[in-house]
Amino acid sequence: MQTLEHTRDNPPASAPVDVVEHWRRFAPDLGGTPLLWSDTVPGGGHWSAILPRGSRLRLVALDPHVNASLVCYHARLLSERYCLPDTLKAQHTAHLTRGHVLMSDMGRSLASIVADSVGWHDPLGGLLNAKRMSDKYGERRYQSHRNAMFRSGEDGLLIELGKYGLAKRDLVAPVNFFSKVSVDTEGRFQFDDTPLAAGASVELRFDLDTLVAWSTAPHPLDPRPDYAPGKLGLVAWRDAPAAADDYCARFRPENARALHNSAQFYL
Repeated sequence: MQTLEHTRDNPPASAPVDVVEHWRRFAPDLGGTPLLWSDTVPGGGHWSAILPRGSRLRLVALDPHVNASLVCYHARLLSERYCLPDTLKAQHTAHLTRGHVLMSDMGRSLASIVADSVGWHDPLGGLLNAKRMSDKYGERRYQSHRNAMFRSGEDGLLIELGKYGLAKRDLVAPVNFFSKVSVDTEGRFQFDDTPLAAGASVELRFDLDTLVAWSTAPHPLDPRPDYAPGKLGLVAWRDAPAAADDYCARFRPENARALHNSAQFYL
């Protein structure tokens, strides 16, 4: 894990290791930006980071089919975490896109979606667990397949949360970025498996110091018969907290209150 002070793409001058500038392949427009780090996550992988208030994270789909299951926790108060019911009911929505905020269970905004080329991200489909994965795809264990093993989204996130002293009881429902799930007239979930456009991306601004964990395992409703999750590109940089005329604050009055509550934490 990187600390808030040390960065991957802009390390201290005395850093003894070479740094791969992953961002140049999928976010070249960020040249000259004060980057914190960039990375790529293979399909079926997982990772986590602590991002400070005001920083931004861009997620970029590097394959036509990508699912990024993301969970958030207040890094200074880990008992506070992303709350799916409050996020959806306060914003009168069943999907997430630009303008929406990820609300905590204490009425604060953990993160705001400030840019989105996709337009629809699934907050309802949940996580692929080990049983469902095994029933659908079979088993590939590390002992026999090494990095070609199959890992579920649930297991990947639990590994990441364990690094911070969190456990299964702390695992919340994720936002499945890059996955679109709608509901038909009979109330059944429908997964849209239309390939993503090249370079599809979504961008988050963090409104609290936030622990973020993500998995790139398949969405549990993905109809494709093979375990073939796509790669994800990530780049984070320093920016500023929401301004008075912020798009997300103006999107709904509930969002403005959530952002105000986040700012109040730092007074």
